[in-house]
Amino acid sequence: MKHATPLALFAATLLTVPALAQTGPPAGQRPAGSAPAAAPARPLLPTAKGTARLEGTVLDATTKKPVEFATVALLPASGATPIDGAVCDEKGRFSLKGLAEGQFRLQISFIGYAPQTVPVTVSGGLTTVPVVRLESTAQKLGEVTVTGERDIIETKPDRIVYNAEKDITNSGGTAADVLRKVPLLSVDPDGGLQLRGSSNIRVLIDNKPSSVVATSVADALKQIPADQIKSVEVITTPSAKYDAEGTGGIINIILKKNNLQGLNGSVGLAGGNRSSNANGSLNYRKGKIGINSSLSGFAFYSPNRNDLTRTRKDGGRELQAVRQQGDGNTVGGGGFGRLGLDYDPAPFHNLLLNVQGSLFRNSGNYEQYNNTLLPVPNEFIRDTDRKFRTQSYDINGGYTRTFDGQKGREWSVLGQHTRNRNEQDYSLDQFAGNTTANEAKNYREAGNNLSRNLETTLQTDYVQPFSATTSVEAGAKAILRRVSSIYDVLNSPSPTVLDPAFNPARSNQFDYDQDVLAGYASYGFSASSKLSFKLGTRVENTRVRGSFQERQGAPGDLPGVRQNYTNLLPNLSLNFQPKNEKKPGESVRLAYSRRIQRPQIFYLNPFRNTSDTLNVSFGNPDLRPELTDSYELNYTTFVKGSVLNLSAYVRRTGNAIESFREVKNGVNLQTFRNIGRNATYGGSVFGSIKPLKDWSVSGNVNVYYVSLKSPGLGFNNSGVQYNLNLNSSYKFEKGLSLQFFGGLNSPRVQLQGKQAAWTYYSMGLRKNLLKDKADLTLNADNFFSATRNLRSTLETDQFRQESNNYLYLRGVRLAFNYRFGKVTNQPPKRRRGIQNDDTKSGGDGQQGGQQ
Repeated sequence: MKHATPLALFAATLLTVPALAQTGPPAGQRPAGSAPAAAPARPLLPTAKGTARLEGTVLDATTKKPVEFATVALLPASGATPIDGAVCDEKGRFSLKGLAEGQFRLQISFIGYAPQTVPVTVSGGLTTVPVVRLESTAQKLGEVTVTGERDIIETKPDRIVYNAEKDITNSGGTAADVLRKVPLLSVDPDGGLQLRGSSNIRVLIDNKPSSVVATSVADALKQIPADQIKSVEVITTPSAKYDAEGTGGIINIILKKNNLQGLNGSVGLAGGNRSSNANGSLNYRKGKIGINSSLSGFAFYSPNRNDLTRTRKDGGRELQAVRQQGDGNTVGGGGFGRLGLDYDPAPFHNLLLNVQGSLFRNSGNYEQYNNTLLPVPNEFIRDTDRKFRTQSYDINGGYTRTFDGQKGREWSVLGQHTRNRNEQDYSLDQFAGNTTANEAKNYREAGNNLSRNLETTLQTDYVQPFSATTSVEAGAKAILRRVSSIYDVLNSPSPTVLDPAFNPARSNQFDYDQDVLAGYASYGFSASSKLSFKLGTRVENTRVRGSFQERQGAPGDLPGVRQNYTNLLPNLSLNFQPKNEKKPGESVRLAYSRRIQRPQIFYLNPFRNTSDTLNVSFGNPDLRPELTDSYELNYTTFVKGSVLNLSAYVRRTGNAIESFREVKNGVNLQTFRNIGRNATYGGSVFGSIKPLKDWSVSGNVNVYYVSLKSPGLGFNNSGVQYNLNLNSSYKFEKGLSLQFFGGLNSPRVQLQGKQAAWTYYSMGLRKNLLKDKADLTLNADNFFSATRNLRSTLETDQFRQESNNYLYLRGVRLAFNYRFGKVTNQPPKRRRGIQNDDTKSGGDGQQGGQQ
């Protein structure tokens, strides 16, 4: 079968689904594009047949303008179960037909307004309700309107939501500061991200993959300012509509956008001892057209020092083999920008186009003392300069079609193209002995690694509801990835000739193509008023081609990579809601999913980083994907404004990708391998409470047992891990508020060792200014200690290695934000997004297995 087949099959599917979507609405309903009429009534429960009609209009009490899409529910004179309902049209009108005569209550509600309930008497013929005027619940901030309060953390049936914009300790920070406070997540001081102990997660931005996180999650978290993040969603057992990759789950970062009519925006400036940034946004919406834009820039400074000791095992003895000490600093900065356009050409039709781009640069100098005792004594110093540059952009567009009178029915077509280009260079001088005098210089080396990642995605989705409780969802997707890594190394050809010369034995080009063709279907239904199910499956075919290209005399006989595999990935969820009047939000959810984790360029890149000649790292182009089965039981209840969420989970992974180290000729070699299997068994508790009206407290505890086994390599490790955090905020009078966050993470279990525990805490004080149009925030992080030691231990039957990495984390920053613009309420729209959550990304800010 030819290589073009997956795209051809996808194109056929793309043409088939729209055909289903274009089947017109049932007879009697108006065609799309005709003048809209009052939304038809949709009975919620059987009621007595009649001929009476009820009509009315809903207006904004302040502006006297119609409240479009306001929900109208007809209730009995006593009781809370709706009898009938409708949605207001663009003129705020509603109509209910076929009603029996009698006494009823009419409940009108819409987001951003206080609901109203009015008594009505339905008599024969037409009954006209007096105009209903809804009062806005928004607070006026000068000319800016901000709608009602949300809790910092919310629990939903299939996800936990952290509302970052409500947390004042984020002001002036980065996305890394935000993610540290999200329940179930842990971010180590180096930026490594884990969800319930798994680093195999997929990070999305606005429900879409982004080239910003294509190579390094840690670097991406530095580029996105916290002031532009609205919320973060944690999805531990995604449904079939999500790509099946990301075995630990999905992290979705939602950036701030504005759906309000008029021109509005914000500007922000933050300065601190570790980082500074400036950001701004400008949004405009009028009628059918909306524009959202933002731009930010940042700079950071990061000193560090470390040391390492390695011993070689010889019988019952441990002999010191290597001792290293080093220190250095890194400075960097960059920018992040986005522009979005959405347009409604006609009722029930929406077009969108988004462009997003980023730049990131850093450079540093590092000096390291090396003392090798075994196998051959050697003492030297290496002075290394490093540079890292990356730039990326995303372009995506889509069309969404909804249908008049058929709530929930939707068809969408989406496309996206992303590009990421990063380049890293190093140059080093080596000096014999314990000196950096020029006459002691005996070796020089320079390396360059240029990697590119191009990704094109086409996707279509269709949702067909059959009733208020039953629906089918189906879709197809094609992802075409083109990745390359070009690496050149120059080094001194001999001790007497120090000028670096090209080394073909250590230089080459690696090209890697990956095509994924996927289709999915899911069926949701209710077995009773309390019990509902959703089951689905994805089928994904993956084709991989990887090859080395001979360049400038480099060896061309290195093996290529050829893989072709198909996976069936089912999932199932069960939701039970007892509908207890004393606990109205009580629910139980049981879920199962199978997911796949494909290695990305970070794990595949064969470039050997030899800037530290005693610790060499490189990727493994022969890696195969890992498969994970996840099981979760979740209980949520709401009692008098408090939230309690309990979860128990099991995660089993086969063919797991883990870091692997071995010592050869005194050199520690680090790469990645499919080690065998790992398993996680755990439970988590999240709760939030308001002890006082203006005081909110929330916290999360996650405890789990990890087992890592590699029968082929003869390694295994296991242990109990945990992480917990606490978030507390208090609002004083006159616009003053105080917030505290603290987190503790236990040591991490690794296949060949463990990483030490660490803590993180921050405190913020905010004062609203200029009639609440601006705010000034002072934040302090880790103020009791200047550094954190990210200690790690590796142990095999060959060697034992202990390393200490001291990171400077004490920080203080002052941030100012100003909001402007005159706005009015606009109903939110449901937008489809591309979600390429199917690849395993590197998390430590480096490429090709580099440290």
